[in-house]
Parts: sequence; C-alpha cells; structure tokens
Amino acid sequence: MSSIKSHAVCLPFPAQGHINPMMQLAKLLHSRGFYITFVNSEFNHRRLIRSRGEEAVKGLPDFRYEAIPDGLPPSDSDAAQCVPAICDSTRKNCLTPFLELLSKLNSSPQLPPVTCIVCDGIMNCGTKAAQLIGVPYVQLWTSSTVSFLGFLHYKELAQRGIVPFKDEGFVSDGTLEMPIDWIPGMPNMRLKDLPSLIRTTDPEDTMFNYVMEVSQECLNSSSIIFNTFDEFDKEVLQVIASKSPNIYAIGPLTSLSRNLHNSLNSSLWKEDTSCIEWLNTMKPKSVVYVNYGSVTVMSNHHLEEFAWGLANSKYPFLWVIRPGVVMGESAILPREFMEAIKGRGFITSWCPQQQVLSHPAIGVFLTHCGWNSLLEAVSEGVPLICWPFFGDQQTNCRYSCTTWGNGMEINPDVKSKDVEALIKEIMAGDNGQRIRQKALEWKKKAKSAISVGGSSITNFDRMIKEALRQG
Repeated sequence: MSSIKSHAVCLPFPAQGHINPMMQLAKLLHSRGFYITFVNSEFNHRRLIRSRGEEAVKGLPDFRYEAIPDGLPPSDSDAAQCVPAICDSTRKNCLTPFLELLSKLNSSPQLPPVTCIVCDGIMNCGTKAAQLIGVPYVQLWTSSTVSFLGFLHYKELAQRGIVPFKDEGFVSDGTLEMPIDWIPGMPNMRLKDLPSLIRTTDPEDTMFNYVMEVSQECLNSSSIIFNTFDEFDKEVLQVIASKSPNIYAIGPLTSLSRNLHNSLNSSLWKEDTSCIEWLNTMKPKSVVYVNYGSVTVMSNHHLEEFAWGLANSKYPFLWVIRPGVVMGESAILPREFMEAIKGRGFITSWCPQQQVLSHPAIGVFLTHCGWNSLLEAVSEGVPLICWPFFGDQQTNCRYSCTTWGNGMEINPDVKSKDVEALIKEIMAGDNGQRIRQKALEWKKKAKSAISVGGSSITNFDRMIKEALRQG
C-alpha cells in the first residue's frame, strides 16, 4: 500500500494562526486517503510537546510530524515569536532544511514517496522546493480573502505616492480616513480599513515589503486555497479569479474538519477546559466571550478599560488573558475589579475556542478579528464586537461591520464606557437584534457550504484532482 498512497507534505508558517488552518486542511486530506507529513518549526515542535506532552507529536501510522529549523537563535520561550523576525528568517533560511527533509522522506523505504506539497501562502520555500523536486503543490492563504486583495494593491498604493507616509502625523491628522474607491471588489473602504502594514513612514519597512512580495508571488503561483466559502466572499473571489484562475474556496476549515481525529491538535498553548464546565452553568446566549488571539498586545491601561467595561455591563463573561498580552509586563487587574465580578467572570490563559464558540451560553464574541476567530464565529452564528490590532484584522473588521453585517467596531483607544455600551447594544439593543439575526443567516450559509454537494466540499474535491493531481 505504501508505494501507491498519495503523500502530502504540509508546511505551515510557524505561528499559531497559520498552523491551525493547515492542520485542519491536513486532516481533511488524510480523511481522503493521503499519507501526511506535517512540518513544524523546531521551536513550535518543542512548544507543542510542552503544552500537550510527547503524545502530541506521535501522530498516527499515516500522519507524522517532522520539524525544521526556522533560522532564529534557539529559544525556550512559550510566547509567540517576533513577527518581522520570523517572516524575514523563514524567507531566508528554510529552503535548504526543507529540501533536506524531503530528500530524507523520499529515501525512506518505510514511507510512500512525496507526491505533493501543501504550503502556507507566505512560505515560498515550499513552492520552490516543489518545483525543484518536480511535484505538484498548492498554497493555503491563511488570512482573509479580502486582505489578500488588499495586499495585492500595496504596490499601487506606493506608486500613487500614498504609502509610505511622509511623517508620523498620518496617525492622527485624518489621513487614514481617505476613501479608497479604486480597488475592485472592495467597496466602502478607507485607508485605515486596508491591511495595517501600510502604516509606515519607512520605504524599507520589513513587513510592508514582505507582504507586498509574498502576496504577489502567491498570486503568480499555480493554485491557491482560501479558507472561506463562495457566498461569504463572492465578489472578492471573482476579482482574484480574474487574476489567478486556479483558486479554491474551501472553508470554514474548522467546520469541515471538526470530527476528524481530535487527537491531532495543533494548539501551542495549554488549554483550560474547565471553562466549559463553567459555561454549562450559564443561561443560553448570556455570556460575553473575550479573546484577542495569539499575537495581539496592548497596554495595561487598555486591559483595565476592557475589564471595567465588562464588569459594568453586568453580563457574565469568559475572558482569555494569555501570557504576553500586555506589552512588556504582566497583566495586572485591580483587586476592586476582581471583587466586582465575583461569580460572573471566568478568566483563563487559553481555552478550546471552537468548543467555546459552539457553546449555547455564548452571546457575543469580543475579538481582535483574526481570520480564524472570525470564521469560527461565523460558523457558530456568534455576533462580534471588533477590536482589530494589525495585519488583516482592520480589513476583516470593516467587512464584518459593513458588508457581512455581523459585527460592531470598538474605538481603537478603548474606553470602558464604550465596551459597556456595545455589549449592552449587541446583547439586547435593536441594532444588536439585526446583527444577531445576520450572524444566524451566515451560520446557515456556512453550514450549507460544507454539506454534501455544498460549494466548499465541491471545491475541495476539485482541488485534489486539479491542483494536487491525485485521483
């Protein structure tokens, strides 16, 4: 059997928000008979073992883990790595070790030969390696489809002289309010709604130039998977398809892979499952869930504003405060706050988010608007309060509050009274009622996309045949 089984090597970018959707895609391929090799960075391989034990990397007889160095100095930290540093390092240092790994896999008599590579859209070493060894490949774009379209227009923003900004005044002088009405498929946009890596005065800015290059490379490459569904991103997908015909909307990946091998878990943080028992004691749609994702950071002042907004709303809440969420210090909440929320606040460092969002007690999700979080909320029909931090999150927030209609935005300079007012509005107000209704409509459409005969299942089957040339 090993000689005829298709063997996909899956290479995510080494950050939690990229590893999760790649793991979901790997499980889906495995369910269709693929032998899987899942490749983490050595740093994240060690974190996985620390958070979940040695069992976490044992895999299955036909689903195995490997690790390659990311090129950064060794570290045993449990926090997320510096984003610009890891972007720069993987781009420069990962091709050689990845090729060595592929050679090792292909020379092992116990394993089927590598027949295809599935790599993250920003890991160009994966596509280069596939070309060098002569196997088909497909790229998974893990941030939003709308942000991908935004990234593709970074070059034009530079050509028009809009970016980089002349001086730091752009942050507060109204420049970011400039309407951007010339990007097809992106209506009602302002400069501040485009992916935030444009916010620089440096022409050599690492992240601006990095995403400008990788998004263009991804577009020019053979095939791209987007973690979305046709109806959710219809207009944007049409625009991208006119530039790159081999695109596949296969999402939400969390929902598609939900019941497949739950032993294969990719969380780099230790999850606190006792919050589920606490949610079981709460009334339906009564709890505010707060989680800023795996890389967002803030000041302790903003953390306190969120705290008092939650306390003063009088609603019960589940709040994830992960290590490192406060810039350069430990998160410290006032003793008076802890007194005020006795019995109705549950604070933890990490939780099984999919389980939480699908819990009947959850009424609203206060989120940084990372793409995985947003899609998981869409799948479960949970409305959003959006507090975007960086990257694609500003764009996702804008679409949520305008095009999709399932969210409300909170001021970037967060104030407790705004937090309190938005929670009360979305939980019990007239506008909140409309948003909650919209969230339920999207849940139905997402479910339809992943049902038999739905668009995402159809696109998945097509992708296996066309892009990976299997079956």
